[in-house]
Amino acid sequence: MIDQESELSIVQQCRVVGISRTSMYYEPKPISSRDIGLMRLIDEIHLRYPFYGSRRIRDELNDSGHEVGRGHVATLTRKMGIEVLYRKPRLSVPHPDHKIYPYLLRGIEITRANHVWAADITYIPMARGFCYLVAIMDWASRRVLSWRLSNTMSTSFCTEALKEAIIRFGRPDIFNTDQGSQFTSEAFTGILNRNGIRISMDGKGRWMDNVFIERLWWSVKYEEVYLKAYCSIAEARQGIGNYFELYNYRRRHQSLDRRTPNVVYWATLPKKEAAA
Repeated sequence: MIDQESELSIVQQCRVVGISRTSMYYEPKPISSRDIGLMRLIDEIHLRYPFYGSRRIRDELNDSGHEVGRGHVATLTRKMGIEVLYRKPRLSVPHPDHKIYPYLLRGIEITRANHVWAADITYIPMARGFCYLVAIMDWASRRVLSWRLSNTMSTSFCTEALKEAIIRFGRPDIFNTDQGSQFTSEAFTGILNRNGIRISMDGKGRWMDNVFIERLWWSVKYEEVYLKAYCSIAEARQGIGNYFELYNYRRRHQSLDRRTPNVVYWATLPKKEAAA
């Protein structure tokens, strides 16, 4: 991610990818197997009860036989990137030097493909660790257009997913994200601006502004991730890839009149784009 031979200084490179200079030299301590297990349980609790804070998550864990204090729960949730409903997730901490764009979707009727795309990042538990998943979704059809896994919260895996989506499916009118530093970085917004895509960002702490991709996380975790114990990112990539194939082509949505995301995407795509 950081090139020591680049003409740009280390400070400039860190600013572009949305990390602090000290983060470049940070070497994380290994996470214990007990904490990995607790993080998996915390992820499930948070997905079911996103309004639970560290106290209530601690209580849930204690009730199920896991003795842990509130402070340790708070430490683990910060590492995972989750906080109580309506607070901004740590996965999405804004960078102080990055431009924040207004939310453009309020009151807009979105009924056709490539009108609005959305992106988000979520935590994925594995048997011996964890990774992060970014996905880009077409808002009207719920189709997952592209995705990437990474073991770090870098900007690069987000820009890779964005580039793939544009190459394969063209350009949306509007692209919506939260205010996370990965999405506000010049590397990410630069791609959108160069392609003439209007940028929309959720209100601070308003995860419901990106509600459809939040529902996707619920589906992928309960229907795939929590049923598996991935031993590696390669295994997670295979499993999640198979799930998204099923999600796009086989999974019927009641909100889509029992049609699949793939059928709705191509049925609502403007004819001139479909023929391009």
